Formats: sequence, C-alpha cells, structure tokens
Amino acid sequence: MAFDFGALFFSQNQPLVGLDLSSSSVKLVELSGSAAAGFRLEKYAIEPLPKGAITDGNVENLDAVSEAVKRAWKKSGTKFKNVALALPSAAVITKKIMLPAGLSEEALEFQVESEANQYIPFALDEVSLDFSVIGPAPNSADDVEVLLAASRKEKVEDRVAVAQSAGLRPAIMDIESFAARATAERIIKLMPNEGEGQIIALFSIGAYTTSISVTLNGQAIYEREQAFGGAQLTQDVARAYGLSVDEAETKKRSGDLPENFERDLLQPFADNIALEVTRALQFFFTSTPYSRIDQILLAGGCAVIPGLVDVVGTRTQAATSILNPFKGMDMHPSIREKQARLDAPSLLIACGLAMRRIS
Repeated sequence: MAFDFGALFFSQNQPLVGLDLSSSSVKLVELSGSAAAGFRLEKYAIEPLPKGAITDGNVENLDAVSEAVKRAWKKSGTKFKNVALALPSAAVITKKIMLPAGLSEEALEFQVESEANQYIPFALDEVSLDFSVIGPAPNSADDVEVLLAASRKEKVEDRVAVAQSAGLRPAIMDIESFAARATAERIIKLMPNEGEGQIIALFSIGAYTTSISVTLNGQAIYEREQAFGGAQLTQDVARAYGLSVDEAETKKRSGDLPENFERDLLQPFADNIALEVTRALQFFFTSTPYSRIDQILLAGGCAVIPGLVDVVGTRTQAATSILNPFKGMDMHPSIREKQARLDAPSLLIACGLAMRRIS
C-alpha cells in the first residue's frame, strides 16, 4: 500500500526505481517482472552520505543528499528517472477508521478529511493527507475499513526536492515501515506454508535506529523503534584506532582494519545486538498477548556481521536468519552475486519501494 499524500500521482505501468534515503546512505533499486511471474533485480546502488546530511529522518543538507542521489543513480546504471520514496514512520500519522460502504470517491475524500481533524494535531492546510480503502470492515457489513495517513507538508516536500534536485521525478511517497513490510511479506510467502501461523519478527538495524515489526498471517501485530544501530560500531572503531568517524566508516565498509578488529570490536558489538534483540522481544511479550516468536529475520547493514545469526538465535532460542530481499529473484548478469548478498539486507526498503511499480 502506497500513499501519494495528495501531491503525487503516477501511472503504475511506467518504469520506476525505489529510492531509500536513510541517515547513513542513499540506496537505489530497479526491479523488473511481476509478483505473479517473478521479479528480477536489474540494478542497484548504495552511496554513503556525509554525517548529519539526514538526521532523525529530516533532510538537513539538501545539496549533499541530492548529490549522493545523483551518484547512486549514475553508479547503478539505470535509465529510469521515476522514483518511489518513503517517509520515516515517525513522520507519518496513520489511523484506521470505519466509513460507510458505497461512498463515491469524492464523498469518501470529504469524510476522510472530516475524520482526520480528530486525529491530526495540525491544521489540515499544513499537512499532506492521503487514504487507502483496506476492505470491508471486520464487524460491520455496511462499513469499509480505511487507512488514513498524514504528514507535515515540509517532510514530503523535502524528499521531493531532493529527488528533483538530482534530476529525478518523484512518483510515489510511501512509508518506510510499509515498504519494509512489503519486502518481508514476499520473503515470508517463500517459507513453508507461506509462513501461515508463524509469528515473525523483523529487525531492521540501521545506522542509528533499529526498527522492529512483528507479523502474524500478513498482519502487523507490533511495531516499535529503538535507538541502537551500526553507528555505534563506527564510533568504537574511530576510538580504538584513532580515526575520524568518516575514516572509520570507510575502513569498516572496506574491511581495511587490524587483525584484532573482529575479536575486540566486532564480536562484542554482535553480542550487544543480540542483547538489544532480546530486550525488544521481552518488551513485545510484556506489552502484547503473545508469548512466543517463531522466526527472527535480520536486515540492515549489520545483519551480515559474521556469527550474528548464531548469537541472536542462541540468545533468543528462536530460528534466526538474514533477510535477503532478492531471495528467489533472478539477477541481471552485470550484478556481482557475492557483493549483492552482502548489500542485500541494507536494501530492504529500497526493494519494497521498487516493487510499487507492479504491486
């Protein structure tokens, strides 16, 4: 489900690439094919951002971010300029509401705006608002369930400005958690019995924030974010080896670090991730009616830390694996499969956005 937030309209049969703007990097993914026939990964690129260019989901340095987008677009080799972007979940208010079934689009829009006044703590002329009809209401045959989404206009406009400044055409504005969930749902359908009856926890470990989404039978039953991410390891590297943060990030990505790095820094950091995952699950158990997790999926750049899957699995006593957004997809011959496997967990949101073309 994607939202245009009242500002962007797009014919979904046009070529489209997914563009994820995170706090540490720009990620771009181009897919071809379809959900029915199977997707193929055509192009992708990851381009690092200077520290502070995007902070807490806010674009602080438009020029730096748009230049990184230009580099990513060129590096990927894609020819398409229509892009799907996403807003951080924290920047969007979402609410499920019930409305009478059978309303015209115009009447539905009027009703949504009327209802939105109750839930949005801003004047409606300050927000971009959109809605999507989910389907019949569970307990009322005369109503439909509608999901409304609203964000401050400047949040939408900042991301639109980044894409336009890079020479691209913004086509869809989604929500990061929705895009991540779209990717995860495709992977879950590849599991035995399509994951039916399984309580599955997705941990997406970003630079500064870890997003947790727990689903059951395709429905999100719990979502949360906590302040923890790979930037902590970068800081550890900078301190241990007397480097600047930028130098530490570069060497961390290239693997150009002393022999003791894995023993002294990487493995303790993996233990910290496992501890954070365990704490998050305990919070899930105490704040919901559920008392088990059947599968843990790890995503984000930290997911490929050697041994992390085993450490998390041992500590949580739950089946744990790395989420590869491109599992089951063919790849363009120009893509290096070994590098793609390393990069794949970081492309969770970009992949979900790229899937919007044919969803």
